[in-house]
Amino acid sequence: MLHITNTITIPDNEIDLTAIRAQGSGGQNVNKVSSAVHLRFDIRASTLPDFYKERLLNLSDQRLSKEGEIIIKAQRFRTLEKNRADALERLAELIRGAVREKRRRRPTKPSRSAREKRLESKEKRGRVKAMRGKVEE
Repeated sequence: MLHITNTITIPDNEIDLTAIRAQGSGGQNVNKVSSAVHLRFDIRASTLPDFYKERLLNLSDQRLSKEGEIIIKAQRFRTLEKNRADALERLAELIRGAVREKRRRRPTKPSRSAREKRLESKEKRGRVKAMRGKVEE
């Protein structure tokens, strides 16, 4: 069971975990031990609430395939168990992040003193630049 929130969990049979060989440096060990994990999670076939499914399918994330599957490759650690836990935690974080409401931006205006300071600095800079002209005798 993967716990997303207090009320929402994903059963283990909906998450497909496959052990694969990790890529990158690691010497002889990397060629003979399958310590990386490929996680596949089909959003449409899951038991998640429709609101979660909708938000996940609308994500513009490279880990989301066209078929509606989330694919996560975990190879950060040297052991299979740590990579499995890492992949599951990353899936949970992705789902939590998809349903989190973004804070709305409140438009603001610069204060009167800020506008005056800006204009003064522009005038001052203009005077400095005007002094750079050719000197006439």
